[in-house]
Amino acid sequence: MRLRNKVLLAQLPLVIALGALIAIASVVTRDLGRGSENILKDNYRSVLAAERMKEAAERIDSGVVFALIGRGQRGFEQIDANIPKLEAELRAQEGNITEVGEREATAKMRAAWQTYQQDVAAARTSPGGEDRYFSTLLPAFLAVKDGADGILAMNQDAMIRKSDRARDLADRSNTLLLAVSFLGLVLGLIASSIMTSRVLRPLGVLGQTARRLGEGDMAVRAQVASKDEIAQLAGELNTMAERIHKYRQSSLGDLLEAQIAAQATIDSLPDPVLVVSLTGELRHANKAAEAILKVHTDAGSGALSALEPAVRATVERLIQHVAAGRGAYVPQKLDEAIEVGSDNPKPLLLPRAAPLYAEEGDVAGVTLVFQDVTRLHRFEELRDDVVATVAHELRTPLTSLRMAVHLLAENTVGPLTAKQSDLVFAAREECDRLQGIVDELLDLSRIHADKIELRIASFDPEQIAHEAIEAQHALAAEHRVTLASEILPGTPQIAIDHDRVQLVFANLIANAIRHGGDGKTVTLRALARDSMVRFEVIDQGRGVPLEYRQTIFDKYVRVPGAAPGGAGLGLFISSEIVHAHGGQIGVTGAPGEGATFWFTMPQVS
Repeated sequence: MRLRNKVLLAQLPLVIALGALIAIASVVTRDLGRGSENILKDNYRSVLAAERMKEAAERIDSGVVFALIGRGQRGFEQIDANIPKLEAELRAQEGNITEVGEREATAKMRAAWQTYQQDVAAARTSPGGEDRYFSTLLPAFLAVKDGADGILAMNQDAMIRKSDRARDLADRSNTLLLAVSFLGLVLGLIASSIMTSRVLRPLGVLGQTARRLGEGDMAVRAQVASKDEIAQLAGELNTMAERIHKYRQSSLGDLLEAQIAAQATIDSLPDPVLVVSLTGELRHANKAAEAILKVHTDAGSGALSALEPAVRATVERLIQHVAAGRGAYVPQKLDEAIEVGSDNPKPLLLPRAAPLYAEEGDVAGVTLVFQDVTRLHRFEELRDDVVATVAHELRTPLTSLRMAVHLLAENTVGPLTAKQSDLVFAAREECDRLQGIVDELLDLSRIHADKIELRIASFDPEQIAHEAIEAQHALAAEHRVTLASEILPGTPQIAIDHDRVQLVFANLIANAIRHGGDGKTVTLRALARDSMVRFEVIDQGRGVPLEYRQTIFDKYVRVPGAAPGGAGLGLFISSEIVHAHGGQIGVTGAPGEGATFWFTMPQVS
């Protein structure tokens, strides 16, 4: 059996334990998700309908009062506008009966509403003054309102009960998950350790042989009975000992010793290593390169042509980089990794290059190292999956929390003192900030899930800019910021995904409002350049420090001293959307003199 298979077999207990843990976690997550969905499906619509019915009833009552005080036209308009709203919400409630007693409460609400409608209609044809209002209309109105309050209270209580049940389920599931995880980890580690020690036992023999060789005992030999790669390595080690013994007997031994040691070091590296000349001739390839990249130095000048197209293009690009005198090439992101081979999943190799210098100091060649980052890339995907899962799990309780805080702020459940109002207002702001973070995380998960599939259509830049500014008026008013548009009529139409590009505008304009300073102006500008339209969002804030110009569009990057806000994903999401359209994005402006965030979108061809 090959060494790789033995090592994989030794890790099998851990894989089984991990698989069982994933299966249990999947079931737990599904159950928790269903609990949250039931709350929204069964009760949230009824709560919303009850609130809207109360609001419509209050407006109808206000219209009746207007009519009684002599402003009949305005009162009748208000009554006519709100009767259909209340009727629609009552029908929605009648189609969403989910709790015990809710059908009777809804029927009572329907009866009260029919009585109130009849009283209002009678009052319009034959007004009776204040006596009729207080004797007939007001009690009927209060009956409608009490009926809506009953439905509201019933569904809110049900939501609290279901939330408590979901929390209990989560606690039990968490305990089970921890127990299974601990047991699986212990058993997996024990089994894996036993099997791994058996697999690696021959390496102890090799280690002792290598140590004695290092001490100068050229007569020692490694005795390994297996038929795997370790046995082959033992054979190579024995052969090397024989050759070293012979070289030591000759005058060339000392000269070749350093070369052999260096070559053995390179060959022992697990990552592929290539040494090529500036003309593209392969000088050396280690064992990993031969196994993974399928390249051999004995193929002559055409050795590099055997590489996969993506690998060959990368090698040629790095050779040009070093030959141009730009020094070593160091990758900046895991996104630069390339897939090789036919395995599933394919290994991901991250290339880097370093120049080789001749005795005269000139660049004579390039050393290319392809680092295996498959596991790092998988960890990155797992992190994104965890972030998306957490964001989805936070969304439901956060919605309930925001609704509860909103009800408190609106004095729906009773009046608050001034200090209580301040605390509730602060809580609502924090809930809104947290909602922004969750929305960014969900946008990020959607981007990773569908790889930004665009629905391209033709749009007028002036219309797009107007919609973007209108969407941010509330935030601008809160910060006393003036929003201005400088888009000339006749700017060429652009081919974009409307919703995606509006998200880019929302991120850039919101950032400009928050960081541009209260009382300042944020300007949106569009310029036609070649086959693209360049949009600019200009603020009058402190600007972006020079050292953050390159990294500000990466994930989770926040400039020190910036106002509290999202999770540092807005600009990354905007960058991904812009690049998916084939455009570019960046930031300009001197520090302390404001910032100009710009991006380009393709014109309609």
